[in-house]
Amino acid sequence: MFRKQPKQVCSIIDESLRENGLETPLLQYRIINQFESLLSKEASQYIGEKTIKNQILFVKIKRPSLRNDLSMMRHDLVNRLNEAVGHFVISDIRFY
Repeated sequence: MFRKQPKQVCSIIDESLRENGLETPLLQYRIINQFESLLSKEASQYIGEKTIKNQILFVKIKRPSLRNDLSMMRHDLVNRLNEAVGHFVISDIRFY
């Protein structure tokens, strides 16, 4: 009879998510929820729907001036969002 090495609960959950194909959707959900926390409260009220397709985050902006400002900060926002989640999830952000 041999003893198994104990595993941490977080590693078991990560393995289970990966095996069932739920890791990527969970990370995408975290990215979408994290996006508004990077912006100020004033800017958050002009944010519409957010979706991710093919590693690109699409964000609907209701105010053209805010859309222009955010498009200039696009690369910085991508890096900050990926760092917040801890994985490379998105490669670009498109504002419309």
